[in-house]
Amino acid sequence: MKRKYMPTIAQLIDRLCIVTLKSIKIPENKKEYEKEAKDIMHDINITIPKGMGDMGQLIRAIQVNAIANETIWTNESKARTGGSEQDKLLKFTHSVNGVRNAAMNVISQLIGERKDLKLDCLAAELCKEKGYDFSSIF
Repeated sequence: MKRKYMPTIAQLIDRLCIVTLKSIKIPENKKEYEKEAKDIMHDINITIPKGMGDMGQLIRAIQVNAIANETIWTNESKARTGGSEQDKLLKFTHSVNGVRNAAMNVISQLIGERKDLKLDCLAAELCKEKGYDFSSIF
């Protein structure tokens, strides 16, 4: 029996964004969300016309970049209000910036531009502590 309903590219991209957010916000299910993200990227890649490269990975890198920027600016906004609770956000925000830089490197690599070779070690270590290894994101 053939499928009668196939999600559009827009629906796949939307679902990829949701799964990416869930992977970040619900770390106890990260492994399952990452598998779903890989499946969605696969479907995007076979749906997009040939010769356009790994569009699933490009779209995910763009989404990760956008989410990282939103997180950084939310924390920056909180930090500007002051207070001792904001001190702990500095390390976390720094680690998110490392994820942002990794996402930009994926985008640059996929379209043939130069990559930033220096990713901050502190950011990389903090991300690993939180369960976000750069290689597993994309």
